[in-house]
Amino acid sequence: MTLDEIRASDKVYLIPADVAGVLGCKPFSINVQANTDPAKLGFPVSLIGNQVKIPRKGFLYWIDYGNAPVMTAGQ
Repeated sequence: MTLDEIRASDKVYLIPADVAGVLGCKPFSINVQANTDPAKLGFPVSLIGNQVKIPRKGFLYWIDYGNAPVMTAGQ
């Protein structure tokens, strides 16, 4: 997907294949990083088994403003 397509999408979650073109990398690289050290990606990710889900709004926030704030339980 292009950045404009991501912005226009109504998906709640994206997958690595959706954002790889915007980031200029392969979806596999996103999967590997999400499984080894997701904080280094900069944008939020959720791991569900082996599947990587990327909250669309969090990804767009990261694109527009940099790292999204980190939320922990109880905040």
